Amino acid sequence: MSLSEHAGIELLHQLRLAGQLQHAWVTSSLQHDQPGLHPAAAMLLSDLAQHGESRPSELAKRKMVDVSVISRQIAQLVAAGLVERRPAPEDGRAALVSLSEQGRTELKRWREKHVEFVRTALADWTEDEVISLSERLAAMNEALRGAVEGR
Repeated sequence: MSLSEHAGIELLHQLRLAGQLQHAWVTSSLQHDQPGLHPAAAMLLSDLAQHGESRPSELAKRKMVDVSVISRQIAQLVAAGLVERRPAPEDGRAALVSLSEQGRTELKRWREKHVEFVRTALADWTEDEVISLSERLAAMNEALRGAVEGR
């Protein structure tokens, strides 16, 4: 594919803007609900719900961040009662983290708020338009992840 500089810059601009807008909304809404809990930590709950019990290093790899970032977020989530941490059976020095029941409840509530936000913002979009955009973004994200990982 041949991508013009203009098209590439415009895509990056729109992606950055979408991320900033979502972050602004998440920061605003989560700070009112869960003071002191960093908004990015909520994304770990979603990851744990999707992938199940995980080592912090696995979470860091999936989120493409340093394990120290994940460790701080896990500490917040443990303190808030949203995740549980236990020693790994094969190596007691390593930890495994999983969603607690309270974490599942909070994740469900956060997802409901996110979906309502999207429903309101995209009220004039059809279901097919949203699905089509989601599929294209998923394909783009997979291609970008492959480029970052050197695939």
